[in-house]
Amino acid sequence: MTEVILDQTPPILHGPSAKEKKYDRQLRLWAATGQKALEDSHVLLLNSGSGTVGVEALKNLVLPGIGKFTIADDMIVEEVDLGMSKASPFTSEKQEKSIGELFEHDKFTLIMYSLPIKAENLAIVQDYTKRHKVPAISIHSAGFYSYFKIHLPGSFPIVDTHPDISATTDLRLLSPWPELSQFAEGLTENLEDQSLHDHGHIPYVVILLHYLARWKEAHGTLPSNFKEKTAFRSTVAAGMRTDNAEGGEENFEEAVGAVVKTISLPSLSSSVREVFGYQPDETESSTSFWVIADAIKTFHTKHNALPLPGSVPDMKAQSTVYVQLQNIYKAKARQDAAEVLETVRSHPGGKDIPATEVELFCKNAAFIKLIHGTTSASSILEVAKAEFANDESAALTQMPLSLLPIYLSLGATSHVNSATASDIVAKIGKDIPEADSNPSIVNAAEEVARANGGELHNISALTGGMVAQEVIKIITKQYIPIDNTCIFDGITSRTQVLRT
Repeated sequence: MTEVILDQTPPILHGPSAKEKKYDRQLRLWAATGQKALEDSHVLLLNSGSGTVGVEALKNLVLPGIGKFTIADDMIVEEVDLGMSKASPFTSEKQEKSIGELFEHDKFTLIMYSLPIKAENLAIVQDYTKRHKVPAISIHSAGFYSYFKIHLPGSFPIVDTHPDISATTDLRLLSPWPELSQFAEGLTENLEDQSLHDHGHIPYVVILLHYLARWKEAHGTLPSNFKEKTAFRSTVAAGMRTDNAEGGEENFEEAVGAVVKTISLPSLSSSVREVFGYQPDETESSTSFWVIADAIKTFHTKHNALPLPGSVPDMKAQSTVYVQLQNIYKAKARQDAAEVLETVRSHPGGKDIPATEVELFCKNAAFIKLIHGTTSASSILEVAKAEFANDESAALTQMPLSLLPIYLSLGATSHVNSATASDIVAKIGKDIPEADSNPSIVNAAEEVARANGGELHNISALTGGMVAQEVIKIITKQYIPIDNTCIFDGITSRTQVLRT
């Protein structure tokens, strides 16, 4: 007799690692790929003036785990500073370097610099960011006012824009592939004779495919306009059983509710059309984004559709049937991604692009976005004309006044710690005619002059938090950064985003 001994010891369950526990919440926001991008980054903070807003922004980047940072401060060390360096809350490593030497020996992922800044130092920063295509953020906080401005190098592409999940459903009901059609036909065969339980648990995707096939047989075409979709919805509703007390016909209700949203041909968003129509320069065209984007464009030209994302929304169905449906969509998504990957591999610069990057691009292809750098922005005079024109009708429209005067007033002190209100208005007047007769500009100039270059910690802390959020978006290349200036009025607790 053979004796069989079964080990009843349960397998060891491995819980989350210390890193996963530490960064649990942010991993849910930007996943492991985003966290790795943060950990591989090197951020430079070029501090000047009071420096509070810059340090607050950096603090909010240290907490989520940026890999490396450098603080450069042009303030002279005084006796009061000997007890604690400005950089000491973060690091004990201190070196004396000029700004030029700093850029000669270090490579940075992103640069933050606080205003006011010496003109010669700003020129060095701008030269470095232009030559190395490094994003930068300028920050200015004085009194109750602040702003920050994102300077992106050329066109900045984002793949993982995190769209609202309700907008990502792509079921391809008007152009099903063979496996999906066969699956739907098998579940709806003898639909009228099915049991109450089976009839009440057919996934709404299958219900819609069944009635679409019947509609095409009767009309020769699929429903396309609103009138036809309304009639089609009535046809689906008529198939609902009224005597089904065994769980009801919630699946048919889901099908009726999904008609307008899902019975439509796939179309390209304006942001995707912009990517497809963009002509990258020689340097850009060799990057992974543009290699994959070109492959996606080839796929769309061939199939008149983007790669299938492969996700299926929740719906009433038997678990086994729902899993089968999920697998059909996932298999199609893998097939489309494999076709795109094959095109990528045929590109001279595509051989080393990871398959996972191609898969992520395919999944998010409908929502990719291209953000242009500040070089294509309108002149400040054009922005001012539009903003002040809106202000003239603000009383009628019950809209708040523009915060542009705050940006202009702070901008007038970009290179000096302080200035009188009249000097600030006079400098604004070089770009904006009759600035001295605009009460909003005069009031903003008076507040900036009153602050005399000083920062209020709560204003700078709030501004630093907003800056850190935008830095994380840029480094991880996830979510959509603002375009391109955010102005904060601490008196009314209001922000405004302008392209300046």
